Amino acid sequence: MHIKRLQLAFIHTAVAITLVPINSTLNRVMIFDLGFSKTLFTLLAIFPYLLAPIQVAIGSFSDRNPIFGYRRTPYIFAGLFLCVIGVAVAPQVAILISKNFTLGIIVGVLAFGAWGMGYNLSAVSYFSLATEVSGQKGRGATIATMFFVMVIGLIATGITLSRLVPTYTPEALTRAFTLVAVSALTLGLLGLFKLEPKSSADSSPRSENYTLKEMVSAIKENRVAKIFFVYLLLLLAAILGQDVLLEPFGAQAFGMTLAQTSRIVSISSTFTLVAFIVAGFMEGRVNKKVIAQIGNLGALAGFVIVIVSGLMASLSLFYIGITLLGFGTGISTVANLALMFELTVPEKVGLYIGAWGFSNGLSRLTGLLMAGVVADVATRITGQALSGYLVVFGIEATMLLVAAIMLSRIDVGAFKKQAHDTSFVDKVAVAAE
Repeated sequence: MHIKRLQLAFIHTAVAITLVPINSTLNRVMIFDLGFSKTLFTLLAIFPYLLAPIQVAIGSFSDRNPIFGYRRTPYIFAGLFLCVIGVAVAPQVAILISKNFTLGIIVGVLAFGAWGMGYNLSAVSYFSLATEVSGQKGRGATIATMFFVMVIGLIATGITLSRLVPTYTPEALTRAFTLVAVSALTLGLLGLFKLEPKSSADSSPRSENYTLKEMVSAIKENRVAKIFFVYLLLLLAAILGQDVLLEPFGAQAFGMTLAQTSRIVSISSTFTLVAFIVAGFMEGRVNKKVIAQIGNLGALAGFVIVIVSGLMASLSLFYIGITLLGFGTGISTVANLALMFELTVPEKVGLYIGAWGFSNGLSRLTGLLMAGVVADVATRITGQALSGYLVVFGIEATMLLVAAIMLSRIDVGAFKKQAHDTSFVDKVAVAAE
């Protein structure tokens, strides 16, 4: 079982590292070095999350349509291959837009669309496989292994990119992205090798199918579910929205080189890894909501320090801010994942996990789009490039503060009591009809 967990972690890591060059190098090159608008980049970056709703259909389809006797492996491979194609082609977006804007945008839509389709196709398939392979008791250990190895992969990828692309040249960018693509494909194939057992024709698992209407009704009719949905939306939009801005902000505020900004993801991920270990130690000893609040407030402090670093032009403060962001994000991820699984009921697991997953996808889309548009608008109004970043970080800090306040109103006991209530079940059924 340990080998299978490691293989699943390899697959998870392979998909994750294909995003690193896009969100930590390509964003910096397009926004700062080439001077394209932040809105343009974020419009391309939200593609994967516009496609997120197809995960439900993919999961159900793969349950019923095995290929050569395998229900997950072919879909994981297809998704991984699309991610690899997407990251390999991505550098051409920056290169082509400079020469032929229309052609560059078309290639951008294709590259980001391929990555987005690949991510959604593979993610739902390997998480389903992880659930099936691990069994009920082993799921926690499998998820922990997957995320732990993934963070190590993110750190290694960030360091590699900083060395391969110390300054921007089209050749260096293409070479670095190609290396990441090949590494991801190799890692993914090692993970898939003899991982999934063949399924017999009559062993089709029974999958839960819920409509969007049912999901919305279940959230609307349960007060705690409504609070948690909005809480996740604000929290994740704030934490994930800064992904595309930290590197160009570092270049704008402190004159950091491309090699230095590429290392930001490694520094942040290192402290995320430390946070996973700390959160694991606190698990069972400290209340989950308290752990989540530590993470939320840690990330909030990180945003505040990043803002102050920009105002004071202090690179040292900036590094402190990104370490707090990484640490807070790690603590928050572990605690809120645990809280998410508590806010379900056995007979409706798919319904609520689907709802929280929908909130996750919506938050990523909202956070990225807000980051690009607001930063550009603020820059245009003030006439200062730096102010656009600071305004966005300020909004994200405010969102985290509101989320931290909302966390105190989330009562797991009250959620389960209402979710099991007969009148609540009837209301959801009637609303869905």
